[in-house]
Amino acid sequence: MKKTIINSDRSKTALMSLPRWLKRPLGKASEISTVQRIIKQRNIHTICEEGRCPNRGECYAQKTATFLLMGPTCTRSCGFCQVDKGHAPMALDPLEPQKIAESVDLLELRYVVLTSVARDDLNDGGAGWFVKVIESIRQKNPQTEIEVLTPDFWGGKEGEISQKQRVNTIVAANPACYNHNIETVRRLQNPVRRGAKYERSLKVLKWVKELNPSIPTKSGLMLGHGETEAEIIETLQDLRKVGCDRLTLGQYMRPSLEHLPVQKYWTPEEFEKLGEIGRSLGFSHVRSGPLVRSSYHAGEA
Repeated sequence: MKKTIINSDRSKTALMSLPRWLKRPLGKASEISTVQRIIKQRNIHTICEEGRCPNRGECYAQKTATFLLMGPTCTRSCGFCQVDKGHAPMALDPLEPQKIAESVDLLELRYVVLTSVARDDLNDGGAGWFVKVIESIRQKNPQTEIEVLTPDFWGGKEGEISQKQRVNTIVAANPACYNHNIETVRRLQNPVRRGAKYERSLKVLKWVKELNPSIPTKSGLMLGHGETEAEIIETLQDLRKVGCDRLTLGQYMRPSLEHLPVQKYWTPEEFEKLGEIGRSLGFSHVRSGPLVRSSYHAGEA
């Protein structure tokens, strides 16, 4: 009998090739190019572009966008993230708050998400900068709602007291929603989120609720790093214990060969099941699907 020899590398590549449900058009080129032109003219950044979000065309069409504050270079080196890292971040642009406010006005955005790279090199981790941008947007666009998606603001040697003060700086600005992503389950934090901690992230969300219970809190996970369903459910339960209101679950998609490989592509049916579990646990707003990202349909909540 003739044996069929299978090339293991080729078969492995085929096994982990992008499934059909993750392939979708980006949206109208005109809508994408309009946003790209405005942000490039002002030398500002969006996570939609820096992170190559698959939903950016859809979000731009719905008048939402997520701006990336304080430059495109992160001081940490998470194994999943597309954002630039590994060298010194740029100095803060004193005109960035004004430029973002102008962009919000030109694009007629009704809902804006402000996120940032981790800036552990700054005295306050960039918390005060978030507030400056919020104030600038509100001055020019008072009807626009603003959600924040922040890093953990770890204070290093200064510890939790400094971290909580930084969180409070942003809470005092009264954003429409405070989002901080836990990203993955407890077991996988070290390889996936280098420099971050599971309990530290839970504390950020807990503090927001303690400081102002009326502000909705949100968190999200990117699945596909080798987590189990039981571990996901445990994480959702931990999020609910600290009062987290909103949840996003999406599929991790490897940006390059330098990033962590995908261990599993969760199916749309599995995402639907996890979304139902999230709702049963008491999350008020759940987005669960392969292409869901942190800011996907954020304004609808």
